[in-house]
Amino acid sequence: MGVWIDTDMGFDDIAAILTVQASGRAIDGLSLTFGNTTLAKVCSNAASAAKVFDWAFTIHAGADRAVMGGVETAASILSDAGMPTAGLSLPEAALPPSDPAFAALCNWLSKGDGPKRLLALGPLTNIAALCLARPDLASRISEIVWMGGGVTSGNHTASAEFNALADPEAAAIILSRGIPFVMADLDFCRKVTINADDVAALRAENGRNAPLLADLTEGFLNIAAKRGGTEMAFFDPAAAVAFCHPSLVSLQPVHLAFETAGHITRGRSVVETRAHKLAPETSFNASIITEVDANAAHDTIMGALLAEARR
Repeated sequence: MGVWIDTDMGFDDIAAILTVQASGRAIDGLSLTFGNTTLAKVCSNAASAAKVFDWAFTIHAGADRAVMGGVETAASILSDAGMPTAGLSLPEAALPPSDPAFAALCNWLSKGDGPKRLLALGPLTNIAALCLARPDLASRISEIVWMGGGVTSGNHTASAEFNALADPEAAAIILSRGIPFVMADLDFCRKVTINADDVAALRAENGRNAPLLADLTEGFLNIAAKRGGTEMAFFDPAAAVAFCHPSLVSLQPVHLAFETAGHITRGRSVVETRAHKLAPETSFNASIITEVDANAAHDTIMGALLAEARR
């Protein structure tokens, strides 16, 4: 089974990748997109993470802006590095020469006959470009699991989750192609959290990457602490758990759409769960995650981080 990850490479993206690796799944490649920060810094983060964590899969630079040309980042929350920290940070690094993300995705999809599953952790621009330019290859994607959207509310705005707001046209394009699509939305991700005990557990390990992982985890947790919280949703690794361990989650088929207009509502997830309310010739086109074994999901993610911290 082929596995590809599309990411805007912040800390929770790193945790998601480690979670996928810990499941025993081989990652065929990584494509990069703007999102947490600018594409240039995302590429630096990915190159550094690959060196620090000994990743052997290929990494490919992709979209630096949305389908319609806008650039929305989460730097105001995550810092210009796209990765807050309580101390240590990834060093600056440059990606080695490689094919652009579009060419790499085309190459991946054109080889072999087995399932091709894609875990998307940022704005969906790279995949939308594939759908527009090579629909024949996009149709070979057997499933997309995407960390994005918000069934009941947003986080970047009252209406929209960040990844959806950054490029709602991309999400709409992908949904129009009929690719099996699972939305790991805010409501689901907020059930899987980390706290100070998890930081302490990482600090107690003696592996070469334990101090870095502890500082990055604490930096991520501090996003919640600045708002008076003691727990932080672990967004991208929660999606990785749904991707790798589907028995831990429950899915519900829905008709999913995204608002692409309006200053207040742009990026809003529009979810219809009632088949009898759908317009004629309209059907369910996606699934949302309605339930999760939150303790098992947390332990799965922390197991991956602690294993790396011991290495």
